[in-house]
Amino acid sequence: MKPKIRLYVEHPLGPGQAVTLTRAQAHYLFGVMRLTSGSPVALFNGTDGEWRAEVVEAGKRGGTLECNEQTAPQSLPPDLWLCFAPIKKSRTDFIVEKSVEMGARRIVPMQTEFTNSERIRQDRLQAHAVEAAEQCRATYVPELAPLVRFDVLLDQLSDRQILFCDEATADSTETGAHGGPGDGGAPDAGWAILIGPEGGFSPAERAKLRALPNTHILNLGPRILRADTAAIAAMTLWQTRFGDW
Repeated sequence: MKPKIRLYVEHPLGPGQAVTLTRAQAHYLFGVMRLTSGSPVALFNGTDGEWRAEVVEAGKRGGTLECNEQTAPQSLPPDLWLCFAPIKKSRTDFIVEKSVEMGARRIVPMQTEFTNSERIRQDRLQAHAVEAAEQCRATYVPELAPLVRFDVLLDQLSDRQILFCDEATADSTETGAHGGPGDGGAPDAGWAILIGPEGGFSPAERAKLRALPNTHILNLGPRILRADTAAIAAMTLWQTRFGDW
């Protein structure tokens, strides 16, 4: 029977490997989902692929699973970072969840001049990334990086191609991304998509991005998109052209 439940664990996985559950995991499997001894569970840890396991011991405060066969090999998403300015809590959660589903390898919150939120709960957002990976059958969980200042982030992106979603081009007749395999971009290079805050990037930030030799300007159409919508749209366009779709 194919497992209906997938669970991320911080534990090595392999043939006959016993996996000890945390109290929270045991509560979820046995208290919420009502699994019992012998019930199947799909496990992954981000490095060993997906494994079919069965419940060996079930308790209110703990339990044990045992791996019996690998059901999917380990797979990495494309080398794509999603860098975004945090917005309202629920919409930031949405961006994190959907970027996992869309195939980001790393998620980077950035502090820009117009960013409304100066703090994030990195642990909470990482938990959202784990839940999204569990649901979309990914075998890899992207790292949720600490909040980083815009200027510091640009230094970190010096060896990457940058896809700059510039809301100022919304009323332009230009479409698509400037730069690609034929003029400076490379499909096998590391990329980063930059999504600004609700107020957009400041003029100074836009000037810095446009001056970089590794920046590609992306026009997302004639309408101004919300940040969470823009993130999905940009990742869709990138995945279609350079990614694993």
